[in-house]
Amino acid sequence: MKKFLAILILLTILASNSVIMTVAQETEPPRCVPEDTADTVVDSNESDIASTGANPLSVPRIDIHTENGNGASLLKADGYVNAQIAITDTDSSVLSGDVLFKVRGNSTAIDSIQKKGFTFKFNKKAEVLGMGKGKKWALLANCFDPTLLRNFVMFEWAKEMGLPYTSEQRFVELWLDDEYRGCYTVYELVHEGKDRVDIDVESNGGKKDFLLEVEASRVEDDETYITVRGHRFIVSEPEEPNEDQIGYITSVMADMIDTMKGGSEAEIRQKIDLDSFAAYYLLNEYAKTADFGFSSVFFFYKDGKLYAGPPWDYDLSLGNLNGDLNSASAKAASKSDGIIQSDKNLYRYLCGMDWFQAQIRRVYYRHYDYIENISADGGLLDQLRDRYADVFARNFGKWRVGRWWLNYQKVPFATYEENFDFFKTWCVQRNAWLSDYYDISDDLVICGDADSDGYVSIMDATVIQRRLAELPTPSFDERAADVDGDGLDITDATKIQRYLAEFDNIYHINELLTVPDPITPQPTLSPFELSVVP
Repeated sequence: MKKFLAILILLTILASNSVIMTVAQETEPPRCVPEDTADTVVDSNESDIASTGANPLSVPRIDIHTENGNGASLLKADGYVNAQIAITDTDSSVLSGDVLFKVRGNSTAIDSIQKKGFTFKFNKKAEVLGMGKGKKWALLANCFDPTLLRNFVMFEWAKEMGLPYTSEQRFVELWLDDEYRGCYTVYELVHEGKDRVDIDVESNGGKKDFLLEVEASRVEDDETYITVRGHRFIVSEPEEPNEDQIGYITSVMADMIDTMKGGSEAEIRQKIDLDSFAAYYLLNEYAKTADFGFSSVFFFYKDGKLYAGPPWDYDLSLGNLNGDLNSASAKAASKSDGIIQSDKNLYRYLCGMDWFQAQIRRVYYRHYDYIENISADGGLLDQLRDRYADVFARNFGKWRVGRWWLNYQKVPFATYEENFDFFKTWCVQRNAWLSDYYDISDDLVICGDADSDGYVSIMDATVIQRRLAELPTPSFDERAADVDGDGLDITDATKIQRYLAEFDNIYHINELLTVPDPITPQPTLSPFELSVVP
């Protein structure tokens, strides 16, 4: 009966045209699909959940008491309210004090969503759970993700790829006005700061570095928006830009976009940080992020270059988008095959260029073992599930795992294991398809990457010299070291040195090449044991 009612309500919403049907053209948050919640929420007064969070704590515990004791019923429109917070880490250390507290987010902030996300704000910067100092912190509910793992996994991957300023994160359990509210994740918000996005927004009258967020259509009163060459952004930093700063940012971005559209490879490389752009694309293409065309996508400008990232918001990705919506983009995003992000935001200018695709392929190859391990048996997903099993079980004692919160969310399975298995299988299939698309194989090497660390550096010339001198070397691949293809000799080291000095590159150094018959790596030494052979 419940399923029939849910379907009937959904059809009524669709008929009224109150749901935006194309993800890429969405102008407001998707609507919540109402559902009878009688068996969804466990009354904490009738359970022992609040007393099981423990001794010792398996994850940190956060207790928040709002001024009026109404935290669970707060809406986004209420804004900040006064509250007190106590954050107890697993070592029993406690951070406590006064904070401002509010509902945060877009879809998760819809009034009918009962497990909402929150922001808490200290009066001055505070160190939270070893994640650096900051005033504002996010509590993400992850309610649309019936595994609670999608955001966490993608942020871990982003950090592994070295995406600048990827937020630190910690699973926690939240008690709000003495009521258990489930498992949340604490994140650093994407803001300027020494322990956040480390950019200079003060020098030159505030006309130096800046942080932007793509925002296609939504409007909020406390945000500053600019539109540049058809691209609409929120100016996230400087926080309250004046007219001169807005003009400066607009001018920089206009020049940046014009260069991407019509500049040469060399000119574009001078304007953007290629590594971050390629890694950010790969992350979001793999995940098939629903928001990538219109929101929660960041770029920052630092010291004359534009960088992609930091990453944000992956709960409606990785197979968790409802493919049954009457939307071609939603259907495409729900499947594990296909390319969907190459025409989104600034990437529409880059993804058609062979040299940029080659950089994406290099990043994929460089981090392939990590990516494959995400969904491998005993890999990252399995490890996280096992490590946080008790925390997740308590969360789904509060919020039924099979609840369908939002029409854009894939209809979940009834059990945690079913949802986890679906997620893991989707990742296996996605990696298989995408690695085939980018032709990632065991026959590939990065030309010049003699030590097989994924990068071409002076260390590669050094290990070639050591190899020729018959001295111990770290992991060594002669296929990559023989850059000119005529057998390993000292000129290979010289050619790598010339490449690093930007003299020439006629031997495809730092490019992916297919070379059969891989060499078995030698035993690895610590880099501190290496020295340059004259």
